[in-house]
Amino acid sequence: MMRKSILFLIIFLAILSSCERNDAHNNSKAKTYSIVHDGIVREYVLYVPNSYTGTFAVPLVINFHGFGGNVREYMNYADMRPVAEADTFILVYPQGSYLDGSSHWNPCPPGGDNKSNADDFGFIEDMIKEISTHYNIDMKRIYAVGYSNGGMMAYGLANYKSELIAAVASVSGTMLDCIGPTSHPMPVLDLHGTSDDVIPYNGNSYYNSVQSVLGYWIDFNNTNKIPIVSVDSSGGMTIEHYVYDQGDNGVSVEHYKYIGGRHIWFTTPYRGKTTSELIWDFLSRYDINGLR
Repeated sequence: MMRKSILFLIIFLAILSSCERNDAHNNSKAKTYSIVHDGIVREYVLYVPNSYTGTFAVPLVINFHGFGGNVREYMNYADMRPVAEADTFILVYPQGSYLDGSSHWNPCPPGGDNKSNADDFGFIEDMIKEISTHYNIDMKRIYAVGYSNGGMMAYGLANYKSELIAAVASVSGTMLDCIGPTSHPMPVLDLHGTSDDVIPYNGNSYYNSVQSVLGYWIDFNNTNKIPIVSVDSSGGMTIEHYVYDQGDNGVSVEHYKYIGGRHIWFTTPYRGKTTSELIWDFLSRYDINGLR
């Protein structure tokens, strides 16, 4: 019995050590780069999976941190690297510039009541150009994902840089009132908790409600008004999934409603899939022309 216990311990430690080495390897592969845009040095962390060979074009997923976020910490918090390895896409985590001492994203153009003058749309466009000069990027499959203020940025790109962006996903974020000339049907995925005390699910005097944001994209994309609804409570939290499908060019608007969910990047799986997997399953169905 003692020998079996010792053998089990050895195997367990070997597995743990392997996981730690893989984690370290993944972290070491995530390289920090910088470009100068609008007279400011801007940084981003690029993750290129082992499965990338350069022989064929691959998608690019841009994942935006929340207000005050640090890009390296956020990469571990909202980790899409295992999905990038499994399905071969390049992943980039940009770093926001500083506003009153906190990093942020500016999802609106200058003017109005916009308190930031950071040209983040221009920065992201320049970053995409830089990455595409070094890697074989499928320019029809560039996606924007974001958490909180980063979700606002994903929606901002859907409005103002839609010629670059094929689909977007927002986690615990919202769309601001600045609405731009989106040039094509835009697939939208929104994940939000009903107990979010930062960006409330039902909105407030500062932020639009989840349903109003969904309603905008449902109308814009001419999807079905009545959703297909499914529910999963197997992970310890009830999650409702709403699908508004059959929009122009085959696009859909989808929503995961986390009952009692807070202002987080969600860790509760839906039908066994992580938040990162749910996002990629949605995004990967589309290119800039719609349903693939």
